[in-house]
Amino acid sequence: MRMRAAEISTATGRTMSRRLAPSLDFATVNSAALARLPEVLARLLPGGRAVGPEWHAGSLRGDPGDSLRVRMRGERAGRWADFATGEKGGDPVSLAAAVARTRQIEGAKQLARMLGIDATRGGR
Repeated sequence: MRMRAAEISTATGRTMSRRLAPSLDFATVNSAALARLPEVLARLLPGGRAVGPEWHAGSLRGDPGDSLRVRMRGERAGRWADFATGEKGGDPVSLAAAVARTRQIEGAKQLARMLGIDATRGGR
């Protein structure tokens, strides 16, 4: 991965270059996860099961049950809600982050690794 450079201005008006880590393309991660959603859900929520167009689990820990539901098909694919806790999200990245109890950037990185993809902008 190549590092990007950004120019920042100091308080004295000087311009300095600072190295930035490559940015992650969330759309690429979400698209890849949606293409393999049943497989992704089985890994993220192993106690869950497919029920019609949804994946049902008992919690973000992946317990068996029905309070957490993830839409698997259609235009709402990837949207999820845990009706026991009120937590919800709109895509696989937000679900991965919630399961790992981390920020979305970390959830996206973990999901990209799980899927074996390079989702950095300009990645191969």
